[in-house]
Amino acid sequence: MSKEDQGKDSRYTEHSANRRLTKPAPPQPSAPSTLATTMPAKSTSTDEVRVRIAPSPTGQLHLGTARTALYNYLYAKRHKGKFIIRLEDTDEERSEEHYVEDIIAGLKWLGFTWDEGPDIGGPYPPYRQTQKVDHYSNIANQLIAKEAAYLAYETPEELSALKEEQKAKGEPPRYDNRGRDLGQSQIDHYLKEGRIPSLRFIIEEPRTVTWQDHIRGSMAIETIDLGGDLVIVKSSGIATYNFAVVVDDLDMKISHVIRGEDHLHNTAKQILIYEALGSSKPEFAHVALIFDHEHRKMSKRVHGAAAHIDYYREQGYMPEAIVNYLAQMSFTPADGREIFTLEEGGEVFDLARVSKSPAIFDLQRLNWFNSHYLRSLPIELITERALPYLTSIDHSDYTDKQLQEVIGSVRDGLTTLSQILAATKFYFVKTPEISEELKSTVLTQESARKIMKQTLQELDKFPFGDQKGCKQIIDNMGKELNVKGKDLYWPLRAALSGAVQGPDLGSIISALGAKRIKTRLESALSNGSNS
Repeated sequence: MSKEDQGKDSRYTEHSANRRLTKPAPPQPSAPSTLATTMPAKSTSTDEVRVRIAPSPTGQLHLGTARTALYNYLYAKRHKGKFIIRLEDTDEERSEEHYVEDIIAGLKWLGFTWDEGPDIGGPYPPYRQTQKVDHYSNIANQLIAKEAAYLAYETPEELSALKEEQKAKGEPPRYDNRGRDLGQSQIDHYLKEGRIPSLRFIIEEPRTVTWQDHIRGSMAIETIDLGGDLVIVKSSGIATYNFAVVVDDLDMKISHVIRGEDHLHNTAKQILIYEALGSSKPEFAHVALIFDHEHRKMSKRVHGAAAHIDYYREQGYMPEAIVNYLAQMSFTPADGREIFTLEEGGEVFDLARVSKSPAIFDLQRLNWFNSHYLRSLPIELITERALPYLTSIDHSDYTDKQLQEVIGSVRDGLTTLSQILAATKFYFVKTPEISEELKSTVLTQESARKIMKQTLQELDKFPFGDQKGCKQIIDNMGKELNVKGKDLYWPLRAALSGAVQGPDLGSIISALGAKRIKTRLESALSNGSNS
């Protein structure tokens, strides 16, 4: 179709101007608009590193999205650049505002901060695609004027029939570019039928699209594998991903696009659009996807909630552990270290050290990282994070310091904080439940009664708050009574916690305090049962 014929059809422009979104986005933080109506002839980027994460709010924050955000964040920190969030929210049917809230909350929980975004604004607003619909239309019309795009009038039924025909022939699905050369009479006929066109970008074949990828090296993709001329604006007037992302990255002066390797063919398409707009492309880096041990891509369909960050937050994983694990899945620092914080990662991150091999999600490996951080983070922080898991019990008679002792006594044995209630429950009952087996095999022994009575007599000697000091008192009593090992420790453990295994005995005694110990030992001595 010629430029003259395209120019005679004002339907696209009219439709673009009159459309309305079915899900209006909330107001953008106030900032002066910087959107231009034309694309620059040359790159508008500077030497500053500017990277972005651009999630689609059609679901909860995915593990893969979080890792991509992490690598972008670390790259920005390493190069003293800007980390930007924008929302690709043009999927009218699936985008939901509560997913926006989940994504923002998840990224904040992981410890990320950003320099520009939909919640804080920035110098290149808006940071939501639904607030740029008319801008995309203006740029799209420039592609029509350059004869790089054309209006296509096929109905969904016609396109579906084309796919079925190709499937029957064993051919891969692709658009056959039938709309390129429509005459005006055919256009008039379609318009009389009430058809509203989409806009397709011309992908010339044959051609090889090349770029130097920061992770994968030299890349070359044949245009014949790109599926034919590309829809860049749907008949609804909404820009498609591959077009909108190019416009957005140019508007926001993005210098590096770091994303999953499932975008390799999209990158080839987008490079062609950059060229048609007369603009330089950003640098690209494509990260290997995350798979399970059976080499299935981590997804909600296969793995359910376990594919999302929120699941691990609810299960009591530390954000530091998630960040550390996601970072080292495909990246190894030059010094080989495994444990590093978000800040430390920002000092050493290097795309050249990101592996091209598939990343395998290993829950046991994540658990190892989480156990490390449960043991090593400040006890004040662990206690604060543990409290939401203890809402079903009354711990009001414990001071903040005592509660920290309680949490501290069990954290070495935890994998996640969701285990904290079961591990600490014995602290918050009047007397613990003691099994009949423990009563008969441990508490009825004469040596057991001696050590419990002696402990009651010497309660005023215990330096509560000092775990080692409390343990030393018990050891001294054992020497006096000529009792040692399990004969010394098990009766006290059983009487105080209802079990002979668990936290360090000195920690239990120190955290319980004199009053609770007195109640529990007297109960065990009187009948060996729960009173």
